Amino acid sequence: MTAQAAAGRTDGGYRVALLDWLACAAGGREEPAARAALAAGEGFLERVAFLGAAGHVLDFDDTYLPGLAHLSAPVAPAALGLAAELDAPVGEALDAYAAGFEAMGALARAAHPALYEGGWHPTAVCGAVGAATAAARLLGLDSAEEGNAVRLAALRAGGLRAAFGSDGKSLQVGMAAAEGVLGARMAAAGARISQSVPDGPAGFEEAFGAHWAAAGDGGAAVAQNWIKPWPCCLMAHSAVEAAATARRQGVDARAEVTVTVHPRARRAAAYDDVDDGLQAKFSLPYLVAYTLLRGEPSAASFAGVDAEARALGADRIRVRTDPAMGETETVLEADAGAVFRVAHSLGSPQRPMSEEQLAAKVEDLAGRRLAGALHDLQRPVAELLSAAGLNRPAVPAS
Repeated sequence: MTAQAAAGRTDGGYRVALLDWLACAAGGREEPAARAALAAGEGFLERVAFLGAAGHVLDFDDTYLPGLAHLSAPVAPAALGLAAELDAPVGEALDAYAAGFEAMGALARAAHPALYEGGWHPTAVCGAVGAATAAARLLGLDSAEEGNAVRLAALRAGGLRAAFGSDGKSLQVGMAAAEGVLGARMAAAGARISQSVPDGPAGFEEAFGAHWAAAGDGGAAVAQNWIKPWPCCLMAHSAVEAAATARRQGVDARAEVTVTVHPRARRAAAYDDVDDGLQAKFSLPYLVAYTLLRGEPSAASFAGVDAEARALGADRIRVRTDPAMGETETVLEADAGAVFRVAHSLGSPQRPMSEEQLAAKVEDLAGRRLAGALHDLQRPVAELLSAAGLNRPAVPAS
């Protein structure tokens, strides 16, 4: 059975995504953005923001393509962080996470592509709503109170694509998680928020130029979730896979290469030249050159910039766009006439990772500390976070 074969069975799909997020957070907890979030203060909300930054900073976490958003990125830290604070078990956190996941997925799907084309970061914008939903469930709010929590979170929604390739990308996701939890707490304390916030005058739809939706509007998001095999922009994954296939078939790393992608993929991975590992995750020329030269990238590949890959990317890799292509499709053409096409890369719902591949990813990021992490639904969440290394203070930011 593949790791996502149970995606239509919601519990299985959510467990896969949450385990994947936990591994990403364990792997990213010492990154500068995560350390900065933790050093910002010692309060509970700073801890939630730290979890959010840690889980997203490697750009290795699960992604929902219909909304072009990372649904676990803000929802998991809200659910797990608050559950630990409330001394709740894993089962309660998982239920809250699933509710927030679907609420965020419905909004991201309805708002796509308007949010993305408008320069917004859908994960951060929609993430506050998903986080508020998860927190509301853990706090036991009724439907009216949960509605107030969601609308309050929508008042704080924000996040820009301009942050891609910098610490700002993961930090704005961490802040969205914290804002969602804060909104739920305020709603629990009696805050009442205008019901016109989603679609009324000067509301979400008018301000963002995007549609609003609530959970249940459309199919289950978890059934269309991606688990990423490479720690870089999802919209570059098919290019990485095409380059890996070309390398295995003998294409020289110094060949002249043309990569054709959808315009939205080009906007997502927009860097032509890169100065650091964060930018490298969002550069089609660099990622293709690196893969042709070194093979498929791992988390360690982005500790810095490979000078040879950077030079090859600038000199030998050309990027074209074709709006008739699929959003994640890539056609790679080498100067020898070889053509490599990837419509749905590994990790997509069409080609899910196997259980063995997911286990290898989790162990690579977190060692053996997450073995059986979600098997016991009565396990305290605080104990789970401790096992993942997420209760241990990171090194203070300099």
